[in-house]
Amino acid sequence: MTTEIRKRRNYTEDFKREAVALVTEQGYKISEAARSLDIGANLLGRWRRQYEEEASGVRLTADEREELKRLRKEVRNLRMEKEILKKASQFFAKEMK
Repeated sequence: MTTEIRKRRNYTEDFKREAVALVTEQGYKISEAARSLDIGANLLGRWRRQYEEEASGVRLTADEREELKRLRKEVRNLRMEKEILKKASQFFAKEMK
């Protein structure tokens, strides 16, 4: 019995969009497009669903996810700064008395 180590292939966003375009814009069936690109039909179907969800606003795009991550980090920092300032103002209010 031989065991092959399967290496996961990474596809660029451009490749994924062009593959989905074969189905959505050119009228290929998913199985035909997948066979011609040497990828799995399930994979191509998943990409198509993802892009449809992004287009409908159900799913966030990569840029939106990055922005959300950045904004969450900024909110975390601002909350921490607010707590520091609140404690500092309490400290100085006690010192003034």
